[in-house]
Amino acid sequence: MQEKRRKFLSNLAYIQKNAYLCSDFKINNFMLKDILSITGKPGLYKLVNRGNNMLIVESLLDGKRMPTYARDKIVSLGEISMYTMGDDIALSEVLTKLGEKEGLKQASIDPKKADNDQLREFFGEVLPDFDRDRVYPSDIRKLIQWYNILIGAGITDFTVEEGEEVAVEEVKQEVKKPAPKQQVKTQKAAASSARTGVGSKKG
Repeated sequence: MQEKRRKFLSNLAYIQKNAYLCSDFKINNFMLKDILSITGKPGLYKLVNRGNNMLIVESLLDGKRMPTYARDKIVSLGEISMYTMGDDIALSEVLTKLGEKEGLKQASIDPKKADNDQLREFFGEVLPDFDRDRVYPSDIRKLIQWYNILIGAGITDFTVEEGEEVAVEEVKQEVKKPAPKQQVKTQKAAASSARTGVGSKKG
């Protein structure tokens, strides 16, 4: 549990550092790194604000806002890559190629109705050298769904600025100082312990 909380706080530190917190900020100006996928929750989300050890996100599907906590697995789209027969390619580049193929309009294939062969054939036109052994039809289906959500939300710039593709786990969380009341309480407890000998070894 402590390890999960540590990773969440690292996520929080990274996203807070790079987030646009103005509620009226134009969605087109959000970078891909500010768009989040949350395991177990449908669609995609943009970060809009932060609270005490939590993030406030807004669904790109219905605009509803909700908090996310340490138990939620949050991934920035700016940190995802896909397998090819050579080096892995960033999701931002794949989305850009898909956007170029579709003219920045909704995908011409229905990811829910297409079978596995149709998905592979379609994606082969977008990324001819994708690794067919490690990129599954379910991955292609999710990619197309994400693309459609982004396009539907008016997000057409899929680039990630150079130097911002840092793994969130590598970002250090700043140590928070105790609140004044806690400090006073701690000092009183220490003074009491010193008077009574609680917690000290007896000779």
